[in-house]
Amino acid sequence: MLTNTDIQQFMDKIKKAEAGHQLDLSSDEDLSIAIMNLISIEEHLFFTGNKTGKTKYFDLLNEVREMRKELLKMIIKDYEGEVWCTSKHLLAASMRLFEVGTKAQTKGDKTKAHDLFKKSYDLYNLFWGINLGMVSAKSPLSSKGVSALADGGFEKPIELKKSDFLGKISSTIGKIVDCCRE
Repeated sequence: MLTNTDIQQFMDKIKKAEAGHQLDLSSDEDLSIAIMNLISIEEHLFFTGNKTGKTKYFDLLNEVREMRKELLKMIIKDYEGEVWCTSKHLLAASMRLFEVGTKAQTKGDKTKAHDLFKKSYDLYNLFWGINLGMVSAKSPLSSKGVSALADGGFEKPIELKKSDFLGKISSTIGKIVDCCRE
Protein backbone atom coordinates (compact mmCIF):
# COMPACT_ATOMS: atom_id res chain seq x y z
CA MET A 1 0.00 0.00 0.00
CA LEU A 2 1.27 3.45 -0.87
CA THR A 3 1.54 5.12 2.52
CA ASN A 4 1.63 8.78 3.44
CA THR A 5 5.23 8.23 4.58
CA ASP A 6 6.17 6.90 1.12
CA ILE A 7 4.52 9.86 -0.55
CA GLN A 8 6.15 12.31 1.84
CA GLN A 9 9.61 10.78 1.29
CA PHE A 10 9.17 11.07 -2.46
CA MET A 11 7.89 14.65 -2.20
CA ASP A 12 10.90 15.51 -0.01
CA LYS A 13 13.21 14.18 -2.74
CA ILE A 14 11.39 16.30 -5.32
CA LYS A 15 11.67 19.43 -3.15
CA LYS A 16 15.37 18.78 -2.59
CA ALA A 17 15.93 18.40 -6.34
CA GLU A 18 13.93 21.57 -7.03
CA ALA A 19 15.96 23.51 -4.45
CA GLY A 20 19.13 22.53 -6.32
CA HIS A 21 17.49 23.60 -9.59
CA GLN A 22 17.79 20.06 -10.91
CA LEU A 23 14.07 19.93 -11.49
CA ASP A 24 11.42 22.51 -12.38
CA LEU A 25 8.17 20.61 -12.40
CA SER A 26 6.05 23.65 -13.13
CA SER A 27 7.97 24.37 -16.34
CA ASP A 28 8.17 20.65 -17.16
CA GLU A 29 4.42 20.32 -16.77
CA ASP A 30 3.88 23.25 -19.15
CA LEU A 31 6.39 21.68 -21.53
CA SER A 32 4.56 18.34 -21.41
CA ILE A 33 1.33 20.07 -22.46
CA ALA A 34 3.18 21.76 -25.33
CA ILE A 35 4.54 18.35 -26.38
CA MET A 36 1.00 16.94 -26.30
CA ASN A 37 -0.07 19.66 -28.69
CA LEU A 38 2.91 19.04 -30.97
CA ILE A 39 1.90 15.36 -31.16
CA SER A 40 -1.60 16.48 -32.14
CA ILE A 41 -0.18 18.83 -34.77
CA GLU A 42 1.82 15.90 -36.21
CA GLU A 43 -1.41 13.89 -36.46
CA HIS A 44 -3.29 16.72 -38.14
CA LEU A 45 -0.50 17.32 -40.64
CA PHE A 46 -0.49 13.60 -41.46
CA PHE A 47 -4.22 13.56 -42.16
CA THR A 48 -4.14 16.87 -44.04
CA GLY A 49 -1.30 15.60 -46.24
CA ASN A 50 -3.23 12.47 -47.07
CA LYS A 51 -6.58 14.19 -47.57
CA THR A 52 -5.16 16.89 -49.85
CA GLY A 53 -2.43 14.84 -51.51
CA LYS A 54 0.00 17.71 -50.88
CA THR A 55 3.38 16.49 -49.66
CA LYS A 56 4.29 19.88 -48.16
CA TYR A 57 2.25 18.82 -45.12
CA PHE A 58 4.53 15.81 -44.62
CA ASP A 59 7.53 18.13 -44.71
CA LEU A 60 5.92 20.29 -42.04
CA LEU A 61 5.10 17.14 -40.04
CA ASN A 62 8.78 16.23 -40.04
CA GLU A 63 9.76 19.70 -38.78
CA VAL A 64 7.20 19.50 -35.97
CA ARG A 65 8.33 15.95 -35.12
CA GLU A 66 11.95 17.08 -34.78
CA MET A 67 10.89 19.91 -32.48
CA ARG A 68 8.77 17.50 -30.41
CA LYS A 69 11.68 15.06 -30.06
CA GLU A 70 14.02 17.86 -28.94
CA LEU A 71 11.54 19.09 -26.34
CA LEU A 72 10.73 15.59 -25.09
CA LYS A 73 14.44 15.10 -24.36
CA MET A 74 14.18 18.00 -21.91
CA ILE A 75 11.76 15.96 -19.78
CA ILE A 76 12.84 12.39 -20.45
CA LYS A 77 16.50 12.54 -19.54
CA ASP A 78 17.25 8.88 -18.95
CA TYR A 79 15.26 6.00 -20.34
CA GLU A 80 15.57 2.36 -21.21
CA GLY A 81 13.76 0.02 -23.52
CA GLU A 82 10.39 1.33 -24.59
CA VAL A 83 10.10 4.14 -22.01
CA TRP A 84 10.61 6.88 -24.63
CA CYS A 85 7.83 5.61 -26.89
CA THR A 86 5.59 4.70 -23.97
CA SER A 87 5.97 8.23 -22.64
CA LYS A 88 5.13 9.77 -26.01
CA HIS A 89 2.05 7.57 -26.38
CA LEU A 90 0.89 8.27 -22.82
CA LEU A 91 0.93 11.99 -23.60
CA ALA A 92 -0.80 11.45 -26.94
CA ALA A 93 -3.51 9.21 -25.45
CA SER A 94 -4.03 11.62 -22.57
CA MET A 95 -4.53 14.52 -24.98
CA ARG A 96 -6.94 12.57 -27.18
CA LEU A 97 -9.04 11.36 -24.24
CA PHE A 98 -9.19 14.95 -22.98
CA GLU A 99 -10.42 16.12 -26.39
CA VAL A 100 -13.04 13.36 -26.65
CA GLY A 101 -14.14 14.18 -23.10
CA THR A 102 -14.52 17.83 -24.03
CA LYS A 103 -16.69 16.88 -27.01
CA ALA A 104 -18.83 14.61 -24.80
CA GLN A 105 -19.27 17.46 -22.32
CA THR A 106 -20.26 19.82 -25.12
CA LYS A 107 -22.94 17.30 -26.17
CA GLY A 108 -24.22 17.27 -22.58
CA ASP A 109 -22.92 13.81 -21.62
CA LYS A 110 -21.21 14.84 -18.40
CA THR A 111 -20.90 11.28 -17.05
CA LYS A 112 -19.00 10.13 -20.12
CA ALA A 113 -16.94 13.33 -20.15
CA HIS A 114 -15.91 12.96 -16.52
CA ASP A 115 -14.94 9.33 -17.07
CA LEU A 116 -12.80 10.32 -20.07
CA PHE A 117 -11.26 13.23 -18.15
CA LYS A 118 -10.27 10.86 -15.32
CA LYS A 119 -8.73 8.40 -17.77
CA SER A 120 -6.85 11.24 -19.46
CA TYR A 121 -5.56 12.52 -16.12
CA ASP A 122 -4.55 9.02 -15.00
CA LEU A 123 -2.52 8.47 -18.18
CA TYR A 124 -0.91 11.89 -17.81
CA ASN A 125 0.08 11.08 -14.25
CA LEU A 126 1.37 7.65 -15.29
CA PHE A 127 3.68 9.53 -17.69
CA TRP A 128 5.02 11.52 -14.74
CA GLY A 129 5.17 8.46 -12.51
CA ILE A 130 7.42 6.74 -15.02
CA ASN A 131 9.57 9.78 -15.74
CA LEU A 132 10.01 10.84 -12.11
CA GLY A 133 11.14 7.34 -11.19
CA MET A 134 8.09 6.38 -9.14
CA VAL A 135 7.18 3.56 -11.50
CA SER A 136 9.73 1.07 -12.68
CA ALA A 137 9.58 -0.01 -16.28
CA LYS A 138 10.36 -3.49 -14.98
CA SER A 139 6.97 -4.03 -13.37
CA PRO A 140 4.70 -1.02 -13.89
CA LEU A 141 1.39 -2.88 -13.64
CA SER A 142 2.37 -5.88 -11.55
CA SER A 143 -0.33 -7.02 -9.16
CA LYS A 144 2.44 -7.62 -6.62
CA GLY A 145 3.36 -3.96 -6.52
CA VAL A 146 5.36 -1.23 -8.15
CA SER A 147 9.13 -1.41 -7.92
CA ALA A 148 10.95 1.86 -7.56
CA LEU A 149 13.94 2.57 -9.68
CA ALA A 150 17.26 1.60 -8.12
CA ASP A 151 18.74 5.09 -8.31
CA GLY A 152 17.34 6.60 -5.15
CA GLY A 153 13.81 5.26 -5.42
CA PHE A 154 11.91 3.62 -2.62
CA GLU A 155 13.81 0.87 -0.81
CA LYS A 156 11.10 -1.74 -1.22
CA PRO A 157 8.23 -2.32 -3.65
CA ILE A 158 5.05 -0.43 -2.93
CA GLU A 159 2.19 -2.89 -2.59
CA LEU A 160 -0.81 -1.80 -4.65
CA LYS A 161 -3.87 -3.59 -5.89
CA LYS A 162 -3.86 -3.75 -9.68
CA SER A 163 -7.23 -2.03 -9.87
CA ASP A 164 -5.97 0.86 -7.73
CA PHE A 165 -2.74 1.50 -9.63
CA LEU A 166 -3.64 4.44 -11.84
CA GLY A 167 -5.70 6.07 -9.13
CA LYS A 168 -2.83 5.83 -6.64
CA ILE A 169 -0.31 7.15 -9.16
CA SER A 170 -2.63 10.03 -10.10
CA SER A 171 -3.19 10.92 -6.47
CA THR A 172 0.51 10.89 -5.69
CA ILE A 173 1.63 12.74 -8.82
CA GLY A 174 -1.17 15.25 -8.33
CA LYS A 175 0.37 16.13 -4.96
CA ILE A 176 3.85 16.43 -6.43
CA VAL A 177 3.30 18.15 -9.78
CA ASP A 178 1.60 21.44 -9.04
CA CYS A 179 1.78 23.95 -11.87
CA CYS A 180 0.55 26.71 -9.58
CA ARG A 181 3.60 26.50 -7.31
CA GLU A 182 6.05 29.24 -8.20
